[in-house]
Amino acid sequence: MAQLDKKIAIVGGTGKEGKGLAYRWAKAGLPVIIGSRSEEKAVQAAAEVNNRLAVHLVSGMQNHEAVSQADLIVLTIPFAFHREILLELKNVLQGKILVDVTVPLVPPKITRVQMPPEGSAAQQAQAILGEDVMVVAAFQNISYEHLMDDDEIQCDVIVCGGNKEARQQVLSLVSLAGMIGWDGGVIENSVVVEGLTSILIGLNKQYGVQSAGIKIVGIPRTNSQ
Repeated sequence: MAQLDKKIAIVGGTGKEGKGLAYRWAKAGLPVIIGSRSEEKAVQAAAEVNNRLAVHLVSGMQNHEAVSQADLIVLTIPFAFHREILLELKNVLQGKILVDVTVPLVPPKITRVQMPPEGSAAQQAQAILGEDVMVVAAFQNISYEHLMDDDEIQCDVIVCGGNKEARQQVLSLVSLAGMIGWDGGVIENSVVVEGLTSILIGLNKQYGVQSAGIKIVGIPRTNSQ
């Protein structure tokens, strides 16, 4: 089993993806802080996860406090609020690892890949936060339906950005959430991972499903993190 000695906070953890990741990590025995602009909503979301698992590993706080108390921050917010939230939290994110789950979806044409001028949401985050924050892109292609389901997750996670050590820490998070992760290399490669989400949404619509994903083949699974 992968190990992780970092405190985790999920900014935007009151949404479906955030609660799904909190559920998976709490199920693995990790303490998690759910962050929100509204402390009340954060506490309520934490209670939902705790009640489902009959544990008390998840707490809820206002975003600034959640980030201050954690070492590794997971960002699960709509792209429309991406820049705004990062600017709000820039000072308290310094020196930490930021796992950016954001996908640059621009309604109404969310099945069309639409990248920001920086190249990807992760690259936008890196540009805003500066070099003292390790930005790593991950979990974009995992549907929250998988996260909230207790069945084995068949989809893989590609991790891009930061440095090798930062990616290894995020790959440990992937493993602890019950998934197979792969090192996708430098942050510039996040454009491919983020862009796949629009394609997967299109496939969901075309085939009437909700949880299309990706899986790496041709490499023995024992070689993954």
